[in-house]
Amino acid sequence: MRGAGGWWRRKSSTAKVETYTRWSFHFFALAEFASVGVPFGSGVWQGPVLWLPLIMAAHCALSAVTASRALDWTRGRRPRPVRLMVAFALLTAAVAAVALWTAEHGPGGEEVDTAAGGVFGVALIFAACVTTLGVRGWRQALAVVAGYAAAAGALALLLGAPAPAVLVSVAAVLLGGGFMATTSVFSVWLLDTVYRLDEARETRARLAVAEERLRFGRDLHDVIGRNLAVIALKSELAVQLARRGRPEAVEQMIEVQRIARESQREVRDVVRGYREADLGVELLGAQGVLTAAGIECEVRGEVGGLPAEVQSALGWVVRETTTNVLRHGNAGRCAVQVRATGGKVVLTVENDGADGGGSRAGAGADGGGSGGLGSAGPGLTGPGLTGPGSVGGGPVGGGSGLAGLAERLGKVGGTLEAGIAGAGVFRVVAEVPLVVEDSVASEVLS
Repeated sequence: MRGAGGWWRRKSSTAKVETYTRWSFHFFALAEFASVGVPFGSGVWQGPVLWLPLIMAAHCALSAVTASRALDWTRGRRPRPVRLMVAFALLTAAVAAVALWTAEHGPGGEEVDTAAGGVFGVALIFAACVTTLGVRGWRQALAVVAGYAAAAGALALLLGAPAPAVLVSVAAVLLGGGFMATTSVFSVWLLDTVYRLDEARETRARLAVAEERLRFGRDLHDVIGRNLAVIALKSELAVQLARRGRPEAVEQMIEVQRIARESQREVRDVVRGYREADLGVELLGAQGVLTAAGIECEVRGEVGGLPAEVQSALGWVVRETTTNVLRHGNAGRCAVQVRATGGKVVLTVENDGADGGGSRAGAGADGGGSGGLGSAGPGLTGPGLTGPGSVGGGPVGGGSGLAGLAERLGKVGGTLEAGIAGAGVFRVVAEVPLVVEDSVASEVLS
């Protein structure tokens, strides 16, 4: 059971919706056979009419295969299964014709006639449901239902069924097939919508990264663009003065040296501002992003009055853990708590996206594990990093995600601890002292 549950939890939300949709249509095939196989216990399917439920079983199997291929087509993974759909329609017509002939002219009594009539209606209704998966739009879906209803009426007339029976057959297939076709169309629409939302979320994340890169590029251009132009101009002037033996060339080069150092300082200021992370802003951003992704996020605690270096260090923890919950976990709930106690600030991030297969561990290497916040490899120890092992049975990481955070926290005397904290719960705990030395604070901010 743990393996089966882990298989489900490791799937993304979109993959879960697709799996649910796919197996729903497979269940329809089982329900189709079960609806005509109920009379087995009463002894109806015996003797010369035993082959009718047997060909119905073949129809159900082909129904499941057609539904699976049609769903693959809706996702763009394979061409439209036209030949398979035609073969399925022909088999449906054959099953319906044999069932109706058995009900009208075949051996057996009233029970056999009733059961065969049920096979006739059920085969056509479920066939309309499955065939609708292979078309696009409501008009084509209605055309499929109308086609199966017309086929039901035509078969009934050809086999000599009375007019009231013909009308009943057409109405039953039209109503039942229409309802099942609506289910198919809505299921495909829902699956497409889920995938589009997932793609939109990924696009939004990429655009946010691109926008930040553009902002950083603009800042660098604004800072050093003018200075480089001045350096080029003064260097050219110094060359001309030096060729003429003028002493002013030295003064121009001194000015070039001063501008170059000023540019270096300004670039450092830009990079420092780029690297700094405000804890309050990061908490609000994490709550908004997780909520938009369908993950319930609860943030508790106050960050006002905390030193800038503490907020910067913990802000990076919030940013990294949020990213890992979105990218690698399958959480439905995430809780973030900030509290000051005993001269230190403790940040706790928990989510329920762990697969439950691991033991308590240290910080993850690259956020690539299945626990939602990363995985840790053996030997990933160092400043601020505690607890060897692996999280969630994930692969040994070699990146710089949570391990990089532990390194950053270690520079301000903090620690980072990450691992399984219960059934399906992954927890990251970061501790930073409230008092940080000036030299250390300058290092971590730069």
